[in-house]
Amino acid sequence: MSSILTNNGAMVALQTLSSINSDLSKTQAMISTGKEVASAKDNSSIWAISKVMESDVAGFQAISDSLALGESTLSVAAKAAETVTDLLTDIKEKVVSAQEENVDREKIQTDIDALIGQVKSVVGAAQINGLNLVKGTEDVSILSSLDRSPDGSVTASDITVSRQDLSTSAGSYGGGGTSLTSNIDADTDTAGTQSSTTASGTGRSTDLALDATDWDTANFEVSVGGNTVTIAGDTDATTTGDALAAAINALGLDGVSAANSAGTVTITNSKGFDDLSISVNGSGSGAGTFDIDGAGAGATGTVTVGQRAETLTFDKTAKVNEGDSYRVTVGSTNYDYIAGKGETAEDVVRGLKTAVDAGKLDGVTTRAAQDDNGNWTLQIDNDGSGSASLAISVAGEDGGTASGGLFGLDNIDVTTNSGADAALGNIETLINNAIDAAAEFGSAQGRVETQSKFISNLTDALKSGIGSMVDADMEEASAKLQALQVQQQLGVQSLSIANQAPQTILSLFG
Repeated sequence: MSSILTNNGAMVALQTLSSINSDLSKTQAMISTGKEVASAKDNSSIWAISKVMESDVAGFQAISDSLALGESTLSVAAKAAETVTDLLTDIKEKVVSAQEENVDREKIQTDIDALIGQVKSVVGAAQINGLNLVKGTEDVSILSSLDRSPDGSVTASDITVSRQDLSTSAGSYGGGGTSLTSNIDADTDTAGTQSSTTASGTGRSTDLALDATDWDTANFEVSVGGNTVTIAGDTDATTTGDALAAAINALGLDGVSAANSAGTVTITNSKGFDDLSISVNGSGSGAGTFDIDGAGAGATGTVTVGQRAETLTFDKTAKVNEGDSYRVTVGSTNYDYIAGKGETAEDVVRGLKTAVDAGKLDGVTTRAAQDDNGNWTLQIDNDGSGSASLAISVAGEDGGTASGGLFGLDNIDVTTNSGADAALGNIETLINNAIDAAAEFGSAQGRVETQSKFISNLTDALKSGIGSMVDADMEEASAKLQALQVQQQLGVQSLSIANQAPQTILSLFG
């Protein structure tokens, strides 16, 4: 049935053409924007996910900038630490040269002072935008990542870089805090029960009291520092003691002497840093006996005479924290060292050694070493050429400001024999500190470089993921555009034909 009021064919053609035009508009938009999902109405879920990912990409690009700055800062710090190591090595060469007495130590000291000034210049200049990693002890954080949890919350992650203080600062001693005196034992007493001892410079000794009935049949074999003498007994203890003392002195052992008084032979060890082992063996029908160092009468025995130096022993079980302050008082002068972050008992002992050496006390020398129990010790020796007696005490408190890693560099003085000797040990400690600093910076550089590469790859992966979700397939869009254009033309023709249908009704009224 034909109708002039309702043109069903035209309505169908119009609907089809409208649908084709809508698809054509979408395809043209895809081609012009390059995106299949350009707005939330295209696909709200995919659009929302892509926008979150795009915000992460923007964040990671900012992180890349942060890592680049951090990498540059670390590079400057590492180069500074390496340069300082080289300069300290040059100073060591000068110090070694100064060990000879027939050199011009004053000129060598001038060269050393110039190198010390260069070290300070390098440390002061090693900064980027005011941030210097070779001065101070505070940690520095480099923004390294953004971590998104399943609930959508975001947290920042950092790479923490420990500053390596290569300044020559002495730090500041803590006060009013927890006492740390019990961590260091003065000489041989129980930790914390005695805080002072005296180094007189006269050495230490042991008494060998001879005692026998028939001296003419008794023999004494005495070993002093691995050197053995044999004495035939005499009817008189004094005569036997004189012979024994003379035989020991005849050995010519450096720092060892013997004297007899009425049959009691006193053997003295004046070696600054070496113990002396003494053993005695009495034999013969006269049953020659002795009392060695008050241990009681006997035919054999061994005793060790301690070194002349006084020993301060750091308890190996004691923890060292940043700001822990230790003070050695020698005579009436205080010598301080304040521990830095991550330091150990060895660092504290070597720091105190450097501080005492800087005092340039006449006749006083020091040595840092580990004892048989693994404890670090500071030995302070007085050869007696200066003060007749030096009172040595030790104390400690927390809450101080750490000494610099090159503490003591300013006090290197090779113009004297004792100064040259002390400088040789101390410069080695400073070189090790600089090497450790360079190694720490190198390790941190590796972490930052690895993270930077990861962030770059992660950003690329996120961009690729966003593109796969929202980007248009241009080949498909191009083919679809051509197809829709053909459909549009056909739709227009179909609509034209449908609109011509009512015209045929007029022929019925002709």
